[in-house]
Parts: sequence; C-alpha cells; structure tokens
Amino acid sequence: MNRRPTLLVAAALTAVAALSLSACGSGDEGGKDNEKIAGADAGGKERESPSASASADEAGRPKIVVPKDVDLVFAPQSTGDAKADAVLRDNAEYWRAIVESIEKQDPKSEAVRFYSKGAGLIGTIDWSGNFIKSDLTLAGTVRFTDRKVTFSKDGSAGLTYCSDESKGYTKDRKTGKKNVTPASKDSYIRYNDRLRKNTDGVWQLTNSRAEVGSELCQP
Repeated sequence: MNRRPTLLVAAALTAVAALSLSACGSGDEGGKDNEKIAGADAGGKERESPSASASADEAGRPKIVVPKDVDLVFAPQSTGDAKADAVLRDNAEYWRAIVESIEKQDPKSEAVRFYSKGAGLIGTIDWSGNFIKSDLTLAGTVRFTDRKVTFSKDGSAGLTYCSDESKGYTKDRKTGKKNVTPASKDSYIRYNDRLRKNTDGVWQLTNSRAEVGSELCQP
C-alpha cells in the first residue's frame, strides 16, 4: 500500500488491517510474513525495557511517550473485572505505541512489537510506515469509546469499540502545518479486534477489522 494518509489513526489502520488480513488469512497468526519482521512472533519476553510506571508488571513494559499535542481518550478505562481490564489497558497502550512510533519515525518500535504480533504487528508496521514516508505526524484528540471485551474458548479476547477522529488531524513534520479536514460520518469508526495473551501476560493485538462510518458510532 502506498498512499498518503488523510485521516488520523483509525481510518488509515482500517486499510492496513484489511491488507494484513487478506495477506495472512483470518487467523491469529501472521504466517510466513512473520519471518520478515524481527519479533513478529515474540512477545515481551525477549526484550528488557524500562517500565511505564511504578506499577508496571514483570513483563518489563516499555515506557511510552506520547507527544503533548496528541490526546488519546479511552472510555471506559475499567469495568471492575480484572481480566477484561487487562485487555482494555493493553489495547490503550497499543494505540499509544502507534502514536509514539510515528513521532519517533520508528514503525518497528519496541512498544509496537510489545503490544502486537502476527498479522496485527505486520499491519501496524506497514501503516505507520506510510505516515513516516509522507513526512506526517499526528495531533489533536481521538476518543475510543464503548469498549467491550468478550473471551473465547480458545483463550483469545475480542474487543469492540468506536473511534472518534472528528477532532484529530495530521501535521506536516517539516513545516508543522496542520491538515485539518471537516468532520464527516467517516470520522467515526467501529473496531472489532482480536487479542491474545502471551507468556508474560500481555494482551497483544493479533488482528483488527474496522468499519469506517459505522452507524453504531455516529454521534
């Protein structure tokens, strides 16, 4: 895929998610393509990195720094169920990792590889690489709402949620010029993600499907 991203995070990821699914199948794993990316099948175990906070667990979670002009809002942040809350937490860290990787111009960043694997990792790297090639970075506010977790018998987790990009935009890295576009129904995206917990207890994104302009997410 070689196109200039026009919306903020979610709409661009939609195209990459579709690409990775068609290339790697509908399962959780990335198949042969994983051999092309270091760490595609590895969890957080092989990487030792500073924890994000004093409460970081034994998985050695990487510290993620999001630019000051980017605000990612997640609701709800917790449900009262510890297992579901762990999925919500790691999904939020996955999105923060994407924003950081674009800002650092490092699509294969430690944090991206920590919070995604297989087709999810391959798609994320391809997508964020397009921003870097286009000399774009991110700014503004994106809200992730109506976050709901379900668990399957195979141990994986399903996560559905809405993304509101109406107040988010891209920015030219060299000039700092904001690429602001009017909000439309396509500013609202419905996600259906699949995550799997690795041996360190980190819920990693393995696949993502999205519907741009979903009626379920319209204000």
